[in-house]
Amino acid sequence: MEKEQSAGGDISSAQAVLLGALAPGVNGPTWSTLKLTFLMLGLCLALMLGLAFSSTDSSLILHVAFLVLIAITLFLLLNWFLEQTGLVSVERQMQEMDLIPNNRKRE
Repeated sequence: MEKEQSAGGDISSAQAVLLGALAPGVNGPTWSTLKLTFLMLGLCLALMLGLAFSSTDSSLILHVAFLVLIAITLFLLLNWFLEQTGLVSVERQMQEMDLIPNNRKRE
């Protein structure tokens, strides 16, 4: 089992997400998980907004609309940040955390 992890090729998506939480940078599986999380958040907020409109309470509608605005802003800022920095490979993150040997010497 250690041979598989030391090679870096046979790592599961769950392990890649956990690695992405600890290592510098954002890898592909972590970004996919974040997008799925934001999709679920959007569905929940859409349901809450629908329920707020059905109750006709203006303060509740404003609160939920503000939550929707915060979620959209956060998602757009995360997209912009990743566009500027780019994604990091899982192998690179494993090298940064010394989980697999680094072939190149750091200068």
